[in-house]
Parts: sequence; structure tokens; C-alpha cells
Amino acid sequence: MLEEPTWPPTEATDPMESTSPPSRHPPQRRLPPWLRKTLPAGGELRRTADIVARSGVATVCQEAHCPNQGECWSRRTATFMILGDLCTRRCRFCAVATARPKAPDANEPEKLAEACAALGLRHVVITAVARDDLPDEGAGHFARCVETLRRHCPTATIEVLPADFHARRECIETLCQARPDVYNHNIETVERLTPIVRPQAKYHRSLEVPRIVKSLVPDMTTKSGLMIGLGETHDEILATLTDLRGAGCDMLTIGQYLQPSPAHAPVARYYEPAEFDALGATARELGFAQVAAGPFVRSSYHAAEDFDALATSG
Repeated sequence: MLEEPTWPPTEATDPMESTSPPSRHPPQRRLPPWLRKTLPAGGELRRTADIVARSGVATVCQEAHCPNQGECWSRRTATFMILGDLCTRRCRFCAVATARPKAPDANEPEKLAEACAALGLRHVVITAVARDDLPDEGAGHFARCVETLRRHCPTATIEVLPADFHARRECIETLCQARPDVYNHNIETVERLTPIVRPQAKYHRSLEVPRIVKSLVPDMTTKSGLMIGLGETHDEILATLTDLRGAGCDMLTIGQYLQPSPAHAPVARYYEPAEFDALGATARELGFAQVAAGPFVRSSYHAAEDFDALATSG
């Protein structure tokens, strides 16, 4: 059994009242050799940064402190985060700031589409902060972003990564009607750790998302992501993979959790690359059509190549 997380969870209160981190936290652990990256540099990275900055649209690369930002931006790939850069939820693994957000920018769909066109993206991944403050939780705005992208980048495939919308069928249907190529919603962690790591989410509610998507659009590709290293057991990982597959999830990513700051949930364990390989093989045996598993894997990391692999295998 893997070791349990020892950090002290705080009481669940209004997440938008303060962004102050918990006062107690254990020290961060040293990264093993396989989790150390050489930061790339060069013209393409700077050009991507310029396009992102001019767009005025947030990226999860920056806001979530993604370890792959330099690599992806040097390949002129970025994952945009719509509906602002302030989240109405406070997950204890995520570096995105929590506060009361501003009203959605009505011009954001055009800004997003222009930035994606300038980058020449052939597969666009759009994520968003949770917007529990909005009547439709941002589903309509998300759909407008997809529709605008279709006009500006007609040959690009589109992957959406929204919050759970509280598994509200009408919200999920709004986004499905825009016909993204991939509907992704991350389960993030195992059932036992969900109340601690994602205090405003529910494990089984996240499982409802792919079920609802498949009931609305049976041929739409569904995807989810799991991060490991928070203190889960091997049996709990297998149970989560089985639950996801049973819910109709087609694609899966498994990556190493990395602590964004000392105020966030600590790493309980660093998995070795061979362990990710074994988990990936297990997921394929369970019937997932496409699996990416590795220390640096994230939902949008090499998402274009993963989608291409899915199309080839299908």
C-alpha cells in the first residue's frame, strides 16, 4: 500500500472569500532525476509567448504552472483557458487562483480563435476555470468559443476540457451541440481522496459526465485524466480506471502529480517511468481506445498526437 497523505485538509468554506493558502504544510520533496527537465529556449517559444500575450486569453500552461510549458510553447502549442483566470473552486492540487471572477469577456471567443489561427494549431485544447457563479456555469460561452474556432480554424480538431457543470445535462448538452471532437473531463484522483483534493467536486459526479455525453452524442470521443502520487493505492487506481471505462470514457491520461507550491497537497510518492508503462498497459487491457501514461503526461500534453493515434487505431 502506498503511504497516505499527511497534510492537514482545511474545512470547506466559501472558496471565493480568500486566496490565502493554509498556514501549515510539509516541506516539498526533491524531484527524482526523471522529473527534471531542461528548459528550452528560442524563437518559437518567444513567438508563442507573444501571441498568447497579445490575445489577452489566459492559458492553463501559465496559470497552473505546467512543467511542460517550455516544451509545448517551443513547438507553438498552448492550451487556452477561457472564462477568465479566477476559479470559483479551490482544488488542493491546482495553482489557478480562487476568487470571485469577473463577467465573461464577450469578445473572448474571437480573441481565442485569432490566437489559435496565429499559432497554426491543428488540434486545439480549450479548458476553463469552474464558473459556479454563472446560471449555466459557462457552458454557453464555452460553446460559442468552439463555434467561433470552427469558423476561424475550419481544419483544426477541437478538444474541450470543462469543469463538471455539476453533471447538469442541459449544460453538457449545450457544449455537445457545438460538436467538439473530444469531450474531456478529468476525474483527477481516486474516490477516497476526492473529498480532500477536490472538496467541491464529487467522484461519482465526474463519472456522470462521460455517461451523459455518450447518451447525448454516442459517437463523440470522451476523455479523462488521472494524476497519481497523492497517496492512492494500486487497487484504488485500478478501481478508478474500471469506473471510467464503465462510464464510457474512450481516452485516458495518467500523469505524476507535482506540488505547485508548499501550500498545496504534498506529493506522497513519485512513480517511476516503468510503473506508468505498466498502468498504461493495464488501461489498454481494460478497453481504453487511447492511453497516454507517463511522469509528465497532462490532459493536453501531446493531445494532437494522441488524437491522431486514436484516429489511426479506429
